[in-house]
Amino acid sequence: MNEPIAVGPDEPGDGARYPQAGRTRLIAPSAISRLGTGHDVSPRQLLAALDGESVFMMGDNPRLARMPAEPTLFDVFRLRVNDFDREHMLQSAALALRAGHDERVVTACLLHDIAVGAFIRADHGHWGAQLVAPYVAEEVAWAIRYHQALRYFPDESVGYDYPAAYERYFGADFEPPEYLRRDAEDARRHRWYMTARLITINDVYAFDDDARVDLDEFTDIVGRNFRQPREGLGFDGSPVAHMWRTIIWPNNFL
Repeated sequence: MNEPIAVGPDEPGDGARYPQAGRTRLIAPSAISRLGTGHDVSPRQLLAALDGESVFMMGDNPRLARMPAEPTLFDVFRLRVNDFDREHMLQSAALALRAGHDERVVTACLLHDIAVGAFIRADHGHWGAQLVAPYVAEEVAWAIRYHQALRYFPDESVGYDYPAAYERYFGADFEPPEYLRRDAEDARRHRWYMTARLITINDVYAFDDDARVDLDEFTDIVGRNFRQPREGLGFDGSPVAHMWRTIIWPNNFL
């Protein structure tokens, strides 16, 4: 049955941080997350669920970890990136670091799937690149964008094969669409091609369930390669601040 998602009034919170405390908060899922799933909740259903004790969710969801007032990249990693993708990106960055790659490559590996882990899956390279572009070197953002396409295309010169897992994920007869082919061809001709290719090389093997990498291992590298805004991610007025705010408050009605 398709019904609004409700967060009950009994979660702990204070009136300053949770101005909706004491009332049931209704979460209206983003339309794009429901399309084609058969689990649509219409605006009429949502409006009909409102009553004197229910409101639409705005601000902090008390079921989520509370973000600091001035969130850092590490806060996002720890509090908003899911465990699987956080471990994967940490493993990827560790592989690049131990292989002796440049800090920009390590940074790109650390951030390459941040969109998947905290924001959106479709076209994750493009979304991830936009998300970090104001805070990293242009080369890093470029590499994150183009690793998405390069993942599908082998490069024998560096020992990169089409991932065997993709046959299981998408089927043995899957063919990458034309826009990915075009992006991969453009990337091959670019001066930063190898930075993006090194993400793919240190990506496909970074799914070890037994490996554990501490985020703090990258404190200095991130300090040198990620321009953390003084006001906190989401509040610095950058062109992508709204994307970070969506990650902080993913359940806002508007």
